Amino acid sequence: MAEPVLSIPCRGVHLAAELDMPAGRCVGAVVLLHPSDDPARSQFLFQQLARVLPRQGVAVLRYDRRAGEGNEDIPYLQQVDDLTNGLRVLHDTVGDVPIGLWGFSQGAWVALLAAAAEPALAFLILVGCSAVSPARQMRFGTAEQLRRAGYGAEQRAELDRLRSVWEEFQRGHLPRAAAQAVVDELRSRPWFPLSWVPAVLPTTPTWGDLDFDPVDAIRDVHCPVLAFYGEDEWVPVEESIRIWRRSFRDPDQLTIRMIAGTGHHPTLRNGRTIASISPEYTATLTTWVADVLQAGTQTLPAPD
Repeated sequence: MAEPVLSIPCRGVHLAAELDMPAGRCVGAVVLLHPSDDPARSQFLFQQLARVLPRQGVAVLRYDRRAGEGNEDIPYLQQVDDLTNGLRVLHDTVGDVPIGLWGFSQGAWVALLAAAAEPALAFLILVGCSAVSPARQMRFGTAEQLRRAGYGAEQRAELDRLRSVWEEFQRGHLPRAAAQAVVDELRSRPWFPLSWVPAVLPTTPTWGDLDFDPVDAIRDVHCPVLAFYGEDEWVPVEESIRIWRRSFRDPDQLTIRMIAGTGHHPTLRNGRTIASISPEYTATLTTWVADVLQAGTQTLPAPD
């Protein structure tokens, strides 16, 4: 049952939001967090959860991420701050029920940061969550794009040089003119559009979160975590899983699921529609949420 559009007051903006409520008793709630390339509350992965979870008694809050300048990302801590305001609005509506976070791609990093800072959160569901820094993740992802496009070791070595120069410029370690010279040298390569480096560099660095280390947040998370992975074209899955298993404080609270036939998105055949979402992903998610909420009610003190 969709509630009317809400407005979440945040620092400098009001974010449009929708709260999808169960028809009956509300036993929990979840807030949905965005990938870098889609700030809308209407994206198909959000819409699917807004259909599925309220049937289990779980409310779903989805909102439009604040707008950035040009193609720049919103800093992760700014996103966490906006989320905190969203959690306040959600709690005022649903009351004292367990609240968790669902995050996809960049949204998984934001969810990690929020959960590390807020021990009251009841659970985390993470999809395509890289456990390495954004800089390292983008090196992996762009190299994988070249490999899948048929480029060989020589071209991938050039890409690695280009990404290194881009990163050093963004860190303030390399003057713009020197970095632009390397970009100008390589921008005519046929693989250059797959590098995710702009042909004309910005005047000043814009990528403030490139060295964010998810490990620090993983170590500080105290709630149950469900992490989904596929044959990901953007995330170093094997390395990420090793980091999760090595860094997470309570192995009994960590569930990692590889979903057959999926990639970075939890969809089949690289789809981008609700119909393409993996049934295995949906079944695993709904069962896990039900189990976590049931376990939580068993640990609550008996009413007076």
